[in-house]
Amino acid sequence: MTNEFTLRGVMLPVEDLDTALHFYSDTLGWTLRFRDGDRYASLDAGVTTIALAAPVEQPVEGRPALPVKVRDVARAVAALSDAGVDILLAPVNGPDEVRAAVRDTAGNIISLYAPLEAAAVSGGLDV
Repeated sequence: MTNEFTLRGVMLPVEDLDTALHFYSDTLGWTLRFRDGDRYASLDAGVTTIALAAPVEQPVEGRPALPVKVRDVARAVAALSDAGVDILLAPVNGPDEVRAAVRDTAGNIISLYAPLEAAAVSGGLDV
């Protein structure tokens, strides 16, 4: 099961994406990789990616999350549920990916996702 879960960085909650981007790119010197309007942005922080998420994109508002890429979100959620993890958000189609959110056994938030193209190839979800 571990080979199916790929940590993609850290997702930080922000209230104002422009202000946060100014700090992380101009002050810390991290390079913008992707931006989705005022909702979400990812930055290259060297060995990892830092995602900045406005409230609409936060799995649990105001809480950091670990974005974890999986091949099949529904299957990953089922396996984690069997392991006793709390499911916070059942798999749903987002703007660019299928996503779900869980709370690990220590209370940390994990945001599971798979690109919509990958989900469509593997059977996808009708949610």
